[in-house]
Amino acid sequence: MAGWEAYIHSDEKILLGKPVIKGTRISVELILELYGKGWTSEMIIESYPNITHEQLRAVFAYLLDCVQHELFFPISKAS
Repeated sequence: MAGWEAYIHSDEKILLGKPVIKGTRISVELILELYGKGWTSEMIIESYPNITHEQLRAVFAYLLDCVQHELFFPISKAS
């Protein structure tokens, strides 16, 4: 698999610059939201047939890179 850069990009003209799967208007955020709601990869691909398994893996590779480079919001402990 190529690096996530081959599958994910950001363009100010698409969804206000949110990271999306290249060639689509499907955001990384949407994919994460669907997984968070319990969707499987198969369910996502069935609903969005222009997405591949490689692109879905790239979403997580992108997130890993963000976390490794501390591009995330710190989680504060509840008082």
